[in-house]
Amino acid sequence: MDPIHIQLQEPAPRRNEELTQPTYMEIDENLEQQLRPHRFVDYPGQEAVKNNLEVYVAAARKRGKPLDHIILHGPPGLGKTTLAKIVAHEMAVPFYQTSGPSIDKPGDLAGILAGVEPGGVLFIDEIHRLPITVEEILYSAMEDFCIDILVGQGPTARTVRMPINPFTLIGATTRVASLSAPFLSRFGIQEHLEFYDAASLAKILQRSAGLWGVELAEEGAFELARRSRGTPRIANRLLRRVRDFADFHGVERLDHDIVDLTLTRLNIDLAGLDRMDRRILRVLQERYNGGPAGIEALASTIGEERTTIEDVYEPFLTHQGFIRRGPRGRELTPQALIHLEAVSQMV
Repeated sequence: MDPIHIQLQEPAPRRNEELTQPTYMEIDENLEQQLRPHRFVDYPGQEAVKNNLEVYVAAARKRGKPLDHIILHGPPGLGKTTLAKIVAHEMAVPFYQTSGPSIDKPGDLAGILAGVEPGGVLFIDEIHRLPITVEEILYSAMEDFCIDILVGQGPTARTVRMPINPFTLIGATTRVASLSAPFLSRFGIQEHLEFYDAASLAKILQRSAGLWGVELAEEGAFELARRSRGTPRIANRLLRRVRDFADFHGVERLDHDIVDLTLTRLNIDLAGLDRMDRRILRVLQERYNGGPAGIEALASTIGEERTTIEDVYEPFLTHQGFIRRGPRGRELTPQALIHLEAVSQMV
């Protein structure tokens, strides 16, 4: 592992507020911040992951030690960032947020780590996109709470081991397989987030509606939940669109009818599939006779990036049983053919 090379001086520590600038973190909209729960008890769904994290947090607080490093992986929009913030809140420690693409050089990481207070939680979103040189610096930081710095150049250069405060690294990724085995093994806690069921999403929607001062009927919440792809981020986004349609039509109570009207106008069918989901299925059906088809060929035909299909669309289609992945590629299931037929009859 190569040490960090820094000319003449060690990186100056950065204050907490500096890490909240766009360079070091992704700033959520105020609306999204209002919806994020701050305690495990207010977090619906993901019961297995939530219960495990509660145990780990309670044990760490009892010992008075930082929590083990955590990796949270799963499809986007399932609450990885929210869970990381809840962990920091329950541990009563500072929270620092950044993302893999924003850390270009080892020196960037050194500056961030130098500013982390004792016991703090450093959250790195899209951690699989960290450069390999930065990832390697994290090895000693995670295990020994120190980083190696190369001071000077040429024959006068010397390596200085700079201690950092003990901290907890929480990484979030949609592509855990992209993490190297040595890096992944340093996370003592590894949790996978699943898609939410309709009941859990309905609870999230009722909570969001209450925070916004909107009256959401029970049947409206369930209809919206079952057509939100099992994803809280999508459910809350669609709830805002339903509110827009309700305001336009002068509807005060968000019931089943206004929800169905909104989602129909947005081309979201009864299974929660949107136009691109159905396009993927129809391309497999019409161009590849139901498959199998390789992901590169499928992406080229659709005109979409391979990573977008793999990370955004395919997980839900596979989860719903519409696509089957095999060694020869993707192919439709009988359930997908039935759904496409039903949708075509509704048009």
